Amino acid sequence: MLQRLNHLFTVLLILIGLSLLIFMTNADLGLVRLVVQPNHQWPGMTQQPWPMLYRLAPIPGLLLGCAALIIFAAGHLFSSVKNYRKEALFIVLFLALGPGLIVNVVLKNHLGRPRPQELAEFGGQYQFVPFWQKGTAGGNSSFPSGHASIAFSLMAPWFFLHRKKPRPARLFLYAGILFGLLVGVGRIMQGAHFPSDILWAGGLVYLIGATLSCFFHFGTCSQDQDGQACMENNSRQTVKKSRQYNENARNGHLQTSRPGMAGDL
Repeated sequence: MLQRLNHLFTVLLILIGLSLLIFMTNADLGLVRLVVQPNHQWPGMTQQPWPMLYRLAPIPGLLLGCAALIIFAAGHLFSSVKNYRKEALFIVLFLALGPGLIVNVVLKNHLGRPRPQELAEFGGQYQFVPFWQKGTAGGNSSFPSGHASIAFSLMAPWFFLHRKKPRPARLFLYAGILFGLLVGVGRIMQGAHFPSDILWAGGLVYLIGATLSCFFHFGTCSQDQDGQACMENNSRQTVKKSRQYNENARNGHLQTSRPGMAGDL
């Protein structure tokens, strides 16, 4: 558990560090100014592949969620998929809590950060608001990006595969990050989001997944599909440590006994 908490803390520090970099370099406005064209036209609205990515963004996450629901339900009926119910439940909760509740309901509907296209500098009516401040743009605001968050959620299997099957787990992680970044770039090109909106969309999705996986205890014997093998491995480790401890104890006893033996001689 301590290792998991250290991991969460490290990810949070990275997010804060990158956010400070964006703030000190004024990258939010700087990158948006590079994108917008004369007469406040946003190239991502018409130039491919950005409109296509906007439409495709929710599809992988929704398919993943539907598959997880089917597996979870089938696990109560068919023994062949019974062992996958916890992973399926994790994906459903991950999508519901991450891109669903926390990103789109709690944050986007209450922080009110204006989107780039809504700023007076680009033909709108609002002034720029840093991501950590509450704005007045109302619901469905800029921070964080909802489309990027559902795209990043493709990494969901990483959280329960990375200990048992690290190679496919990394594929899901990299695919989720890459897809999320591509969708995020498209949303910046469309004047819908700032870079910090994309950064925290991915960061929040990862932190929610990592936190949720702590409650599921993935990687422990109680949750491994091959529980017997895991317990046998732990048993071997315990025996090995016990033997090493006994050997060290005997060596220590001999070392402490030698001065007395030399004196007797």
